[in-house]
Amino acid sequence: MGALDASTILLAVLFIQGCSSSAGPPDTPPAPPQKTVFDPLTQQMEKARGVQKTVEQQADSTRNSIDSQERGDAPQ
Repeated sequence: MGALDASTILLAVLFIQGCSSSAGPPDTPPAPPQKTVFDPLTQQMEKARGVQKTVEQQADSTRNSIDSQERGDAPQ
């Protein structure tokens, strides 16, 4: 019975120790992300999203201007 109790306690201690986080901060800062073959594509997609946002802002501005003119409000 003694060996079973000792191994159970040992396994419990090892489990707790394995699940705990490290005590100190890491010594080296994380490495910057490495370039991949998809970087040019993701850059183009980000650029397209920026253009789309600009187009949507201009469309909203135009829509608001038309709405205010239909209501007879003073031009801005």
